Amino acid sequence: MLIRTAARRRAAVTAATACALAVALTACGGTTKESAAKETAAAGSGATADPDAPLKKGLKLAFLPKQINNPYEKIVDEAGIAAAAEYGGTGKEVGPSDASASSQVSYINTLVQQRQDAILIAANDPNAVCGPLKQAMKKDIKVVAYDSDTAKDCRQLFINQASSEEIGRSLVQHLGEQIGYKGKFAILSATQNATNQNTWIEFMKDELKQPKYQDMELVKVAYGDDDDQKSFQQTQGLLAAYPDLKGIISPTTVGIAAAARYLGDSSYKGKVVLNGLGTPNQMRAYVKNGTVEQFSLWNPEELGYLGSYAAAALASGQITGAEGEKFTAGKLGEYTIGKDGEVILGEPTVFDKKNIDKFHF
Repeated sequence: MLIRTAARRRAAVTAATACALAVALTACGGTTKESAAKETAAAGSGATADPDAPLKKGLKLAFLPKQINNPYEKIVDEAGIAAAAEYGGTGKEVGPSDASASSQVSYINTLVQQRQDAILIAANDPNAVCGPLKQAMKKDIKVVAYDSDTAKDCRQLFINQASSEEIGRSLVQHLGEQIGYKGKFAILSATQNATNQNTWIEFMKDELKQPKYQDMELVKVAYGDDDDQKSFQQTQGLLAAYPDLKGIISPTTVGIAAAARYLGDSSYKGKVVLNGLGTPNQMRAYVKNGTVEQFSLWNPEELGYLGSYAAAALASGQITGAEGEKFTAGKLGEYTIGKDGEVILGEPTVFDKKNIDKFHF
């Protein structure tokens, strides 16, 4: 588990609230600003926060990941379900087997019919899920986005794993150091519509504008759709198209593991630098055999745990999602809601040979 003091966590939350960037600028498809505002107001009309209210017993929470078989999101969701048991609630995970833009819509509709108290969603597309999520909020079902945001008027809270800017810029910084700030590199992303991926990539591109990266060239952004085999094939395709490639950044746990598997069994091992976001358990062997020098991530268990308590606080009336409201997330301590309903877990950790055996998730 990642260990950090409550003071440090609160500082990270306060310092990073300004970083909900690209996702906050996207409006839901098929609505005007006026109609969106009316729908959002209707969803939360008359809501006032009572910070002293106890967490309700028997709350029903549903976690809707990008894909039901995504190992990273399985860790997040199982931790959130376990957290629900701590405060007397129940949780479950449902979701599609593919990560297409509209694949989550039917599941949201079913969860609304089941009268869940809260829906927690890692959105495959910021807009495709908006219609049914707004219907959920009208029926007083709380909506919390986590990992990958919806458009901001389609949920009450977004639980962000870390500052989006910090994630995007740091990945370019790490790769730059590893390749001596020279050469071609590519990005292996998840889906083209993934909110978190696109936000991080925009910050990567902005970081590249600095003079020290003038000899680095981003040649392509490839998409593995968070599918292991497709990500493996995309890695193979990148190296076939750009045999002089110096590095790959994969800001997705599925993508980085697939890319590492390809590189580890190829002549490119030790020649092409791979960096990105992964879990220690899936990347341990590749770090130890020299395929990957380092990678980053936050603790996905803590992300799910925080999301669960945030949803419970909403459903219990402790918070409404307004900026500046505070709530306590069990053993993680107190959090403050930032701009546009964003709550930031904390800082990512860099894993390498020196520390990877200290982490098991």
